[in-house]
Amino acid sequence: MFTEFLYTAFPEPLRQAFSFAFSLAPFWLPVLLGVAWYRLWFTYVRLRAFANEEHVLLEIKLPPRVAKTPLAMENVIAGLHFGTDGTFLDRFLKGKTRPWWSLELVSLEGKVHFFIWTRKFLQKLVENHLYAQYPDIEVTPVPDYTRAIPFDLNTYNIWGCDFTLTQPSPIPIKTYVDYGLDKAQKPEEQTDPLAHVLEYLASAGPGEYVWLQILIRPNKAEKPVPGSFFRYMNWKEEARLLVKQIRSNPEDVDISSDGTVTRRLSDGQKELIRAIERAIAKLGFDTGIRGIYLAKRDAFNPTMIPGLVSVFRQFSSETLNGLVPTRYLTKYDYPWQDFREMRQNKDRFRVFDAFRRRSWFYEPYKTPHFVMNTEELATLYHIPSEGVQTPHLPRVPSVREGAPANLPV
Repeated sequence: MFTEFLYTAFPEPLRQAFSFAFSLAPFWLPVLLGVAWYRLWFTYVRLRAFANEEHVLLEIKLPPRVAKTPLAMENVIAGLHFGTDGTFLDRFLKGKTRPWWSLELVSLEGKVHFFIWTRKFLQKLVENHLYAQYPDIEVTPVPDYTRAIPFDLNTYNIWGCDFTLTQPSPIPIKTYVDYGLDKAQKPEEQTDPLAHVLEYLASAGPGEYVWLQILIRPNKAEKPVPGSFFRYMNWKEEARLLVKQIRSNPEDVDISSDGTVTRRLSDGQKELIRAIERAIAKLGFDTGIRGIYLAKRDAFNPTMIPGLVSVFRQFSSETLNGLVPTRYLTKYDYPWQDFREMRQNKDRFRVFDAFRRRSWFYEPYKTPHFVMNTEELATLYHIPSEGVQTPHLPRVPSVREGAPANLPV
């Protein structure tokens, strides 16, 4: 049957090529099946390891006064830059992976919460880093808020997307240093770009929920070097190649009276190189950012979707980098793209399930990531000062104090 189809559907040269390929099947088919088995096995052992691992969601309750700059959160995030994939046997037999964390900004019917999701055995380490920089906060394990809402499209409407960079990873976004928050200021003089995010989260009403997650893991050399199949580079090596490329293409051209042409780097190129070199002086994390707006059908507000799309716009720069939405529900602009919203409903489930699993770097929702340094991540996620007067941003009523030193034993 297949032979008859082969002879009637394809011309003679193509049939000969197929016949030759099939004759070599004893050589290439075992290799193909071996590669497929290898990938499936890695997927299986990783998912098995994830299923057997305990995780915890920590809520950060804000103190009434915060005098520290976002540099404090940058130090917290820098303390999470550790861990490896282990040896080949660890990865192959146990499914070991680098640890990753989820930094989450969440609105539950307008009440804003700060969460950090981590592996259970790393809970104490995360708490120690947070208390070292913010001794007045409260960090408590809480139930996972994503498990309190079922995926039920008859009850809830869902819109979600990922975010990606507009430029290569080594080019930084607009950070808290650019906003002058690296210097001590009076609360009324501060311009915190995170205030826009928190104000948007607080605007959700009854029956509405907005979830934002920033997934991070330590960056390592795993991006192929151009022109090589066996060498890999990390984020900093990628940045050096980018700087070399910029230097080799100067934009300013001067022509002297004798016709001599001189090329120089433009002011914009010099500024870009300085920004890249400053960015790679800090630790880099593989990063994935995801956002979801969901609400009960009678409370769903379509105007919240543009707010989610532009929630990170104040961190973007025309001359540097920026964050824009991508994937999932961003693909559908016209009704005829999706009959009866079958594809959209599938994407609604996928973005909801991926968020709930905190899946990005590995299966079941392995997604292309980008790299951000600690300064950029602290800009997107830090404890705001009392100058940010966002409503429904709960703060602990009193300052956390240590026990007196003279207590009887």
